[in-house]
Amino acid sequence: MIQRIQSVYLLLVTILLVVAICLPVGQFIGSDGIATHVFKPLGVTLADGSFQSTWGLFGILLLSAIIALCTIFLFRNRMLQVRMTIFGSLLLIGYYIAFFVFMFILKGDLNAMSFQLGWALCLPAVCIILNYLAFRAIYRDELMVKAADRLR
Repeated sequence: MIQRIQSVYLLLVTILLVVAICLPVGQFIGSDGIATHVFKPLGVTLADGSFQSTWGLFGILLLSAIIALCTIFLFRNRMLQVRMTIFGSLLLIGYYIAFFVFMFILKGDLNAMSFQLGWALCLPAVCIILNYLAFRAIYRDELMVKAADRLR
């Protein structure tokens, strides 16, 4: 069962979330139009070299990656696998909510004129889609097993 398509989806989720942890999700552009502050899930690197932590975003992405990796090995208990996949998707939705809260708070604190989104911000959305595809495949397997049990 570990070679099923849902395992591939969940492995892709894990890989994409690890990549999303490492890449910047955007940058704040200062009021002078020159100073930029790089926003990564672990924190914001300010133009003067100092660092302001946003460890909550990092924690959510790391927890989602760990859950996706552990869910692969729960192939014997498909209903728990379904629940863990849904929980991972809910965590990623929570990541976007926390991201926008951090973005608006930091935009005011840094006196930034604008915020430029990075392409790495779309990776958790792709992971939500992959989690949904894994959920469908797991649930399809569960229905197939229940149908086979009825025939016996």
